[in-house]
Amino acid sequence: MSLLSLISEKTSNHRKQYAVLLDPDDVTMNQLDKVILLAEKAGVDYFFIGGSLITKNNFEEVASHLKSNSSIPLAIFPGSVFQVTSHADAILFLSLISGRNPEYLIGQHVQAAPHLANSNLEVIPTGYMLIESGGLTTALYMSSSMPIPSDKPEIAMATAMAGEMMGQKLMYLDGGSGAKYPVPRKIISAVKENVSCPVVVGGGLKTEKDIRNACLAGADIVVTGNIIEKDPSLISSFADAIHNF
Repeated sequence: MSLLSLISEKTSNHRKQYAVLLDPDDVTMNQLDKVILLAEKAGVDYFFIGGSLITKNNFEEVASHLKSNSSIPLAIFPGSVFQVTSHADAILFLSLISGRNPEYLIGQHVQAAPHLANSNLEVIPTGYMLIESGGLTTALYMSSSMPIPSDKPEIAMATAMAGEMMGQKLMYLDGGSGAKYPVPRKIISAVKENVSCPVVVGGGLKTEKDIRNACLAGADIVVTGNIIEKDPSLISSFADAIHNF
C-alpha cells in the first residue's frame, strides 16, 4: 500500500496519526537509535526527515539508518532539492501555498522533478502553509515568505481550499521550526471543515495538551520535531495522547 493510501485509509477510519520529524542537523546517531526504539514501542505511524536548513553532510546517512533499522514508514520533508534520497518511502512534495515566493511554489519543484521521476520515491503533492507562530522561524526566513496571521482562519481556509482544488493531496499546517506556540485551533478547524484531504499539523507542539488540542481541532496527523530531539522519552506519552484520542 502506498503511503498516501495508508494515510487516507487511517483518516477515513477516524484514526489520529503521529509523525516524528527528525532534522539531520540536530540528531546524533546515538539519539537516533533511542528515538527508533521508543517510536517502534509507541507505535509511531511515520518518520519525517528534513529541515529548512541542513548544514551537516549526513542526510543520506540518517535516512539510511532510519530505513535500515525501523519498520516505520519514512517520508522526506524537504527544505530544498538537495534533500532527496532513495533511502525513504515517499517525499512530501511541498508547495508553499501560504506564501508568494515562486521558488517555493514551483521553482525548486521543476529542478527536482526529473530526479524524482527516476527515483523509487512515492511523490505526495502537499499544500504547505506556514502559520504565524510568535517569531521568525527558520522556515519563514529561508522561504522569504509571510505566514498566514494566526487570527485569520478565513485566509487559511481559502488557501487550503485553493490548494486542494489545484491537486494537493495533503494539507500541512506548520508553525515552523522553533515556533513559540502551536497552530491555533481555529485555523486547524477552518481548514479541516473545508477540505476533504488529510490535514497535517506541526510546529510548537510541546505538551500533551497541545497534542490533544490539535486533534480536537481536526488534525489527522500530528507532527512533533524539536521537542523530541530534546527529550525522546516524550514519544510514548505523545503517541498515547494521539492514538487514544
